[in-house]
Amino acid sequence: MLDIVHFPLFLASVVLLCITPGPDLAYVVGQSVARGRQAGVLSASGVALGSCTHAVASALGLTALIAASPLLFTVIKYTGAAYLIYLGTKMIVATFRVRHVFRPEGVEAVAQTETRQLLLRGFITSITNPKVLLFFIAFFPQFVTVEGDHHAISFLLLGLAYALTGLITDVLFALLAGGAAGAVAKNQALQKALDRVVGATFIGLGIRLALTRR
Repeated sequence: MLDIVHFPLFLASVVLLCITPGPDLAYVVGQSVARGRQAGVLSASGVALGSCTHAVASALGLTALIAASPLLFTVIKYTGAAYLIYLGTKMIVATFRVRHVFRPEGVEAVAQTETRQLLLRGFITSITNPKVLLFFIAFFPQFVTVEGDHHAISFLLLGLAYALTGLITDVLFALLAGGAAGAVAKNQALQKALDRVVGATFIGLGIRLALTRR
């Protein structure tokens, strides 16, 4: 397959990485539990879009440039950390506000707005995660032959395989976690508690991300 070697080993390693708890998985599961399976699947799709962007950047050599530049890496790291902390804080603050019931005629517009927000948040959570960036830089070259003539397309295919695998695993987690959404929706106290737990988790992940070294 072009310059790609040991693809089964690559795929197995990616699966293990995707099921390891992290910002992306925490975001998907959190949205699934709080707002249902559809919200979880949309969040997973946003994360997959971020992974595809990483794949394209890897094929173009941009990820190597960012990894080689301490300044760019630091900017991305702190941007991702700040965004996770912002999301967590926003979720916690929202639990102290009075929840309004929307009128039926406003449901469709609200749903469309929420769809864009879920996709965008998933995308930003993924694209600003320096651990994903480092994974592309440190792990992918092990599965591409050095003397090959198709490095760019090989990196792109590996990146897309990573994105597709991540999407599948995230959707599975979203469907499993979304099973609890019905019970959560009927219990506002439980929903607030879960939002606070997920929010606190995001803040913790953001702090951990800020402390990450290359």
